[in-house]
Amino acid sequence: MSGPAGSLGVFANATAVVANGGDGSGRYSAKIHSGWDIGGNANGGYLMAIAGRAMSEAVGRPPLSLTAHYLSPGPAGPCEIDVDVVRTGRRLATARATMTVEGKPILELLGTFGDQVPDDGPTFRREEPLDVMPFENCTPMRPAAASGGPALMDRLACRLCPEDDGFRRGEPTGDPTMRGWFAFVAEEPVDAIGLLLAADAFPPPIFNSDIPMAWVPTIELTVHVRGNPAPGPLRVAFRCRFIHDGLLDEEGEIWDSAGVLVAQSRQLSLMPRPVISDV
Repeated sequence: MSGPAGSLGVFANATAVVANGGDGSGRYSAKIHSGWDIGGNANGGYLMAIAGRAMSEAVGRPPLSLTAHYLSPGPAGPCEIDVDVVRTGRRLATARATMTVEGKPILELLGTFGDQVPDDGPTFRREEPLDVMPFENCTPMRPAAASGGPALMDRLACRLCPEDDGFRRGEPTGDPTMRGWFAFVAEEPVDAIGLLLAADAFPPPIFNSDIPMAWVPTIELTVHVRGNPAPGPLRVAFRCRFIHDGLLDEEGEIWDSAGVLVAQSRQLSLMPRPVISDV
């Protein structure tokens, strides 16, 4: 499913996995590439995408719902993903996985996988697509080389809604919300695996509160893939609703260019740690 590296886009190549030995053991090898990190540690959504791709290949279906628990930071270099297929049914499959670096577990995952089936049942939505300024009117996320910000930004063509970028000027809005647009460089298409990264690629909304901007370590991240995105940038919104006992939540929604909800996310994180550079 990964295909030859030369035929892949930048993200697809950076999340490619190889089945070890072809013996059906469920062990996959991969590489955590540099440049997908924040302060030297790989972005949590990027790690989830690598492991999610291995799990997807093991069951032969894309992710529908995937939950990851983060045990340790992921440095650049080789990694392995051990996949255990729990159950395979007519439409859905369930799998669990462990990602390790030098034999040390850094990520534990559990997910349900299955092909999207459009128009398979009734449709209801309580809310309309996000009200976000057009892509061209939003503020580009500055490349790392120009700003000293996270290396991840060099891989993406994301844009922030001007109403939500006050934190970058040292003027947080007071509303812990981040809205904008997600896209890869070179207009690489976003598939179900790409949505796993999109769910964790924006600055934490807590940056727009009165809490000092710093690294926000993710404890647990869940992504529900609701559909395959139409071509074009994805409009996104992430909000923090509650902070309690040193823990904060973040809820996200992702809509495609056709106004279809394609993913939802929720994560639990620790309060900001030592300050990182600008984004």
